[in-house]
Amino acid sequence: MKPHFRYIIILFVLFFQLGAVFSQQRIGLVLSGGGATGLAHIGVLKALEERGIPIDYITGTSAGALVGSMYASGYSPEEIEKFVLSDEFLLMTNGKLKASQRFSLREDESDADILNITFTLKNILKKSLPTNVVTSTYLDFEMMKLLGTVSASYSKNFDSLFVPFRCVASDITNKKSIVFSNGDLNQAVRASMTFPFYLSPIRINGNLLFDGGLYNNFPADIMYKDFNPDFIIGSNVSSNAAPPTEDDLISQLTNMLVSYSSFELPCEYGIIIQPKTTVSTFEFKEVQQAINDGYISTLLYLDSIQQHVDRRISKVELDIKRKNFRSKISELNIESISTLTNQNKEIKYAERSLYNPYRKKIVSPLKIEKRYYRLYSSPQIDFIYPTLSRKSDTTYSLNLEIRKSKEFKLEAGGIFSSRPINTGFISLSYRKVGRIGLNIKSNSYFGKFYGSTKTEITIDVPSTYPISIAPYFVMNRWDYFKSFATFFEAVKPSFLIQNEMYYGVKFTHPIDNTSKSTFDIRVFDLEDDYYQTANFTYKDTTDKTFFTGSSYSWEIIKNTLNRKQFASEGSLFALKIKYVDGKEHSISGSTSALKYDSKKNHHWISLNGELKSFLISKPAFHFGVHAKGVLNSQSLFYNYTASLLAMSSFSPLPDIETFFLPEYRSPQHIGGGVNMIFTIKRKIDLRFDAYYYQPFIYLVKNDNGTFGYSNLFKGETYIASASAIYHTFFGPIRATLNYFPLQSSPLSFQVSYGYVIFNERAIR
Repeated sequence: MKPHFRYIIILFVLFFQLGAVFSQQRIGLVLSGGGATGLAHIGVLKALEERGIPIDYITGTSAGALVGSMYASGYSPEEIEKFVLSDEFLLMTNGKLKASQRFSLREDESDADILNITFTLKNILKKSLPTNVVTSTYLDFEMMKLLGTVSASYSKNFDSLFVPFRCVASDITNKKSIVFSNGDLNQAVRASMTFPFYLSPIRINGNLLFDGGLYNNFPADIMYKDFNPDFIIGSNVSSNAAPPTEDDLISQLTNMLVSYSSFELPCEYGIIIQPKTTVSTFEFKEVQQAINDGYISTLLYLDSIQQHVDRRISKVELDIKRKNFRSKISELNIESISTLTNQNKEIKYAERSLYNPYRKKIVSPLKIEKRYYRLYSSPQIDFIYPTLSRKSDTTYSLNLEIRKSKEFKLEAGGIFSSRPINTGFISLSYRKVGRIGLNIKSNSYFGKFYGSTKTEITIDVPSTYPISIAPYFVMNRWDYFKSFATFFEAVKPSFLIQNEMYYGVKFTHPIDNTSKSTFDIRVFDLEDDYYQTANFTYKDTTDKTFFTGSSYSWEIIKNTLNRKQFASEGSLFALKIKYVDGKEHSISGSTSALKYDSKKNHHWISLNGELKSFLISKPAFHFGVHAKGVLNSQSLFYNYTASLLAMSSFSPLPDIETFFLPEYRSPQHIGGGVNMIFTIKRKIDLRFDAYYYQPFIYLVKNDNGTFGYSNLFKGETYIASASAIYHTFFGPIRATLNYFPLQSSPLSFQVSYGYVIFNERAIR
């Protein structure tokens, strides 16, 4: 063959190949919204990839924006599926945190609150109503890690992603859709999936944005306009709302909020897959079913799609491209912090909590995550939204939008029972953030059995290793009267009234996020009024014991329990050492066999320990172990009853606090038991608790009126309890049968609502 003919053939082949490249078929994928239902799109992606169907562009709304953005960020369908099936994702959708992300230093001490509202003095009602059901803290941080790092590494240009991407959100001020083609990917997707009243809305460029499905739930028009592909594949799990009816408020609100969306393709070259699934919008526990339904539905369309799509791409080739794309994304190393607020004091508080500006040290992913959740736990902070900017090839700048909490928080609750222990609870807090965090909280319990008031001022000093200083004042009053009755009975006058007044200051610092160390100094003044005989009348006067002094304690506590009472998951470890120094003054009453007016000094050291751990935690069954113990060098008070009242009580069950049970009081004891919980529905538990109690020594009253300690390891007994508990959004409703074998009426039944939680005792 002559040389010039060879050159002509080569040029012809090259021209033909170049033409094929320029005429290569481009495929667009459109994903609708739909909440948990919309996660069926993952199954659609799996089926398309298995057949080698290429995806060159993606547009999505809400759940479609989440799935589409992860695919566009170089995550495979299998990786996306693993993410949405994880326990962590379920926590995100429920607005909860992992136990390790809680920050116990800034958690309030448990109290009996059932509901709360926050407000400001201006427009109290208007600005006090909640705007979201779940808290998005965990979701927002994880989306920053998954998506924010990607957009920051690719100049925040959505056309530069692994697959060019668009998503839509709704601007309710101007009643229009907003299309995102650049910016912070995690922020754009978060706006697109902000379902009204479910997630807190965010602002982008000054506009308050909500779920894209309000105005465009199937962005096929965006696909056609921005990318103009040769063929469009749609995946739609949504439909327009039915017309409103006169007696259906939800249908009326839906039609007021949501505009008509077109679920048609804007061109004739395309096909719409409509996965059939029974999974509803908020059924995130059923995500696997939605994915399977999406996969199976797509298989029915594949032959039709393959008739129109000539190109193929292998799984191996996709994995290589994904690896190359993600190689440019570095892990979350933070070099600087900035906040999107004009309040300089808030900036300083946030910066000092996350970053030490004097050390100029890059913060690792593990440390920034820990500090982020510590900052969020501040009662003065209501909302944080994070985005990233690339600083260098290996570091980022963390940008935070911070919203302060409303200044005031009102809480209410208590315990409402068929037994005569009904107690109301109310609390008011004032929160302020400046260079330090300030939280002033006062509460009050009120009822015949128990009354209390407490005021505490918590000063939170922000730093990468924060501390809190909290002066406080407390007054308690317990009024015991013998009553094991379920509903009504005639009772004698109170046989024991205890009054406490104490004040002090606590210094607390974290050990890690879920554990803390507290040093406490307090001064106390106690008064016990009691009868030493069962034969007394209204005319009789009580014996009295006054005890005044001071105490010094150090406590380490680690708590990951899932509830403040009636927990079924997590663990608790507490160890406390205390020194008490005080003066007793005991005075006889009219029923005392001997007349006395005695004064005596006391000082002792006590060591208290508690361990609780749920070893098995399955959806339908939970099994835990629980142990408590006390070692105490306490000396005896003047009489038997005064000595007994000063001793520690073994109280592994909340209801024991509402009885005066001498058989569970001892200066040195240990006890342990098991907790078995059968969850018959998501919020309904059948609970069985059983404990063995062993005092090392206990107080014995002799026939001649003298008293002293028993021989070692005598006085063992048991406790058992069975409950049916319904954990409502506003606290537990329960029916409980308690068993105290040494009482004349061993069984005690009650129906109650609320929490059996009181302010801390002074020293006991």
